[in-house]
Amino acid sequence: MHRLLTDEPGRKMLLLGNDAIARGAVEAGLAFASTYPGTPSSEISANLFQISQETDLYFEYSTNEKVALEVAAAAANANVRAMCMMKHVGLNVASDVLMTLAYIGVKAGMVIVVADDPFMFSSQNEQDTRYYAKLSGLPMVEPSSVEEAKEMVPYAFDLSETLGEPVIFRTTTRVNHSNGVVTLGPLKPRVPNGDFTKDPLRYVCVPAVSRKLHVRLLDRWEQARKIADTSAINTIEGDGSWGIVCNGVSYNYAVDAVAALNIKNRTRILRLGFSHPMPGNLVKGFLKDCERVLVVEEGEPYMEESIKALAQEEGLTLPIRGKGQDLFSRLYEFDPVMVRKGIAACFDLPFTAPAPPDLSDLPEIPQRPPTLCAGCSHRATFYAVKKAAEGLDTIYPSDIGCYTLGFLPPLSMADFVVCMGASVGTACGFSKVTKKKVVAFIGDSTFFHSGIPGLINAVFNNHDFTLVILDNGTTAMTGHQPNPGVDMEKLNLHGYGRISIESVVKSLGVQHVTVIKPFKVKKSIAAVREAIEYKGVSVIISQEMCSLYAKGLKELKDRVFHVSDKCVNHRNCIDDLACPAFYIKDDRVHIDPDLCWGCAVCAQICPENAILPLKK
Repeated sequence: MHRLLTDEPGRKMLLLGNDAIARGAVEAGLAFASTYPGTPSSEISANLFQISQETDLYFEYSTNEKVALEVAAAAANANVRAMCMMKHVGLNVASDVLMTLAYIGVKAGMVIVVADDPFMFSSQNEQDTRYYAKLSGLPMVEPSSVEEAKEMVPYAFDLSETLGEPVIFRTTTRVNHSNGVVTLGPLKPRVPNGDFTKDPLRYVCVPAVSRKLHVRLLDRWEQARKIADTSAINTIEGDGSWGIVCNGVSYNYAVDAVAALNIKNRTRILRLGFSHPMPGNLVKGFLKDCERVLVVEEGEPYMEESIKALAQEEGLTLPIRGKGQDLFSRLYEFDPVMVRKGIAACFDLPFTAPAPPDLSDLPEIPQRPPTLCAGCSHRATFYAVKKAAEGLDTIYPSDIGCYTLGFLPPLSMADFVVCMGASVGTACGFSKVTKKKVVAFIGDSTFFHSGIPGLINAVFNNHDFTLVILDNGTTAMTGHQPNPGVDMEKLNLHGYGRISIESVVKSLGVQHVTVIKPFKVKKSIAAVREAIEYKGVSVIISQEMCSLYAKGLKELKDRVFHVSDKCVNHRNCIDDLACPAFYIKDDRVHIDPDLCWGCAVCAQICPENAILPLKK
């Protein structure tokens, strides 16, 4: 039995933040879940996927976030509790659904979990999801700890049903990927089957209907604002004339800072867990008891702007500060020292940051740039493309996935990366306005997610570029989740369909389609060269299973290579491939047998044939 199904109320369990969110959903009676995986939210989905194999919970990895939100919206409007999960940039993809779904609302509880990524540990930007709550008019809650992450999910479902609206459940990386002790609650029974009552004047958003639904949304927003004013997840603690307003993980840093600066008897802290709509009356009452206020929030000055507006409405003139050169930045994550320093600066307190530890007696830590795994098929594909394009002036638009790591030398196979699926669309633009040869890269999961429309565009408008689809048989970067091209039988999961990338590409009208096995280096180079020389849209499908995924399925070939005495130190292997299994010792190239996966690409490019299988 999955541990998150443990039916022992009161038992304490150490959980990852994402595990806690999944447990909270189970306790809330979640019956329908959908997602497109994205770090830092992926473990929520992994847990629910596993739980769905043991229970009547329905779970799916959808093609993209837009589809995930659509299927969950339908379930919630058929009276089934539903949850949709994604990372912050995924909400951009789903935003078209989000905005009108706010008008329609829901029948059963629906929670939209969105994980923001301050400091961009695994993202291309650090946008602030809180503005989507404001843009859509939907209520939003934000936990500050792992324990609260679990407790707030049932609260969010109940709130959703009270208001008849989806609730945005915003987290950040430090909540998703921290561990904490959680007290288990009772498990609410799931209701997996529902029914949909037809009501076109409620559910069919033509202009005449939407005009009335917008009125409904604003009424629900006002109801939500009143609930926020008295919500138990908005708390005030402490006593004094200095005020601190915070949310999320910033609350923990602020509490620690107040204690460390010894100002508990002078400071009041307002923590907003139900942060949109802003609890206006609560905030105004808090401000009236303060001489000055500091807003501690990561990201944008979302709360700061609202609090200043509320102060103006109330005719209050106290200083309210937050973002500024001498206080908090709009960049990256906060940390305890940063928050302590900001609070001290705002309230004119002496503060000296702890001196960094003396590390002068330690050797310098070697730099470890992000790199593709040893034995990664993407490295072999990049090598083939690079060799096939030698002598050509090329542009390499790339996409979101493991293969983005190929942007660093010596591979240098990414010149332009924007968002999921954009490699195809940007390749169209580059091919039209430059005289350079354009070779774009996209992964299998990303192709299904949002690459297909760009390829349709390319065929229709008769663009001239080569698209390389890197099919490694899984959604690798986020943790080996399935996508529509994955063979689910290998995972002993039955009842799934499987989409052939080759068939899809040919059905779109692409005339030059070639499937390669990138570990066969010479054949791959020849096939890529032919594709590049083709006038028009050409597609290379590079098929080779992710080495980590293959190992997990026990399909990896059990062989290791070594550098023999034939080596004359050309170092083509390192200079062209930079596989992390290589290392230099005594000015000679060696292969770490614990890292080598046996792909044999290096053996095929060695001019001396000096790289050979290692005998057991």
